[in-house]
Amino acid sequence: MKELVILRHAKSNRTYMVNDINRPLSQSGIERIQIKSYQKRDFFIDAEVIISSPAIRALHTAVIVIRELGISMEKLIIDEQLYTFSGFSIIDYVYALDERWSKVVLVGHNPAFTEVINHFSDVSINQLKTSGFAKISFNEDKWSNLFKGEVVLSQKKKD
Repeated sequence: MKELVILRHAKSNRTYMVNDINRPLSQSGIERIQIKSYQKRDFFIDAEVIISSPAIRALHTAVIVIRELGISMEKLIIDEQLYTFSGFSIIDYVYALDERWSKVVLVGHNPAFTEVINHFSDVSINQLKTSGFAKISFNEDKWSNLFKGEVVLSQKKKD
């Protein structure tokens, strides 16, 4: 069995005049991901690896989840390939994940992550909100064989 957790970065702060990759989180984004990661810790706690886009807002989101839940920083991997807005790129990335891992958390961006959720499940969402995440469980033993999985979404304002 494989489990994939898709986590969109928390709300960023666009007031800084920096390149997209260097945009930081907003205070409200920080507070929201702190609360949500703790409330839904079962989504993250037993992941073998948390792989993040190198964008500051994604990496900061991943580090907040790790710290809030007491997860080892050794589980964090930063991968340039996740700094993309293409769903096709992320779908190919998932198919190529290391087979040693059963549960993987990916931290990155829209619209790619919305497209990944829609591709790997029967759910159809318009947009994964900031700090939104989905856990998709598959009855497959290989990432390369994934088709449709069972999804649990967490992106409502009050969850």
